[in-house]
Amino acid sequence: MKILLLEDDIILNELVEEFLISLGHTITCEFDGMEALNTIDEDSFDLLLLDVGIPTLNGFELLSELRERQNLTPTIFLTSLSDIKSLEKGFSLGCDDYIKKPFELKELEIRINYIKTIKQIDLEDVITINDKYKYDFLNSMIIEENKKTVLSNKESKILEYFIKNKNRTISFEEIINNIWEYDTTPSNATIRTYIKNLRKTLDETIIVTIKGLGYKFES
Repeated sequence: MKILLLEDDIILNELVEEFLISLGHTITCEFDGMEALNTIDEDSFDLLLLDVGIPTLNGFELLSELRERQNLTPTIFLTSLSDIKSLEKGFSLGCDDYIKKPFELKELEIRINYIKTIKQIDLEDVITINDKYKYDFLNSMIIEENKKTVLSNKESKILEYFIKNKNRTISFEEIINNIWEYDTTPSNATIRTYIKNLRKTLDETIIVTIKGLGYKFES
């Protein structure tokens, strides 16, 4: 998994980073909330690990900003705040888990693996969409019996996001904030064109238009 770690305690940051690298994850470390936000704007991650008590923009404020932008990257808070109000606030902002310090590294591994499973992160190289279609993640390719269709970069990213969020309504804003860099916003017409291209390869019933809201990927 590609993970952003926001933790301003240098020793803990290094400890967690080394542990996660040993598990095969790719880690980007940040020590400041605003810097973390800039990094997330410029790149995409499978998981965010956020401390709360961070300079310039604390973990709660950072996640609030991301969720307002419809960035739904799975997030775990790592925090020394143990009161029930902080726990409630973390989940109300949209975090996926909340680990109280001090914690065992094995606990972190277990919780990451759980999120990896329920969010379908690091899927197999080739997955079955339905009885008719498969998708090859490594080659950005839709496979239909003996026919293979290679997708463009953005088409493949949109399809992969749909696959990881199947059977859930996804808005234009969410697609933009999770596929495009923050300073290169496409128009809704551009997104419709990419969806139209995907529908030329897949059955139209797989990507369903939810009028006034966005799309739903049904498989």
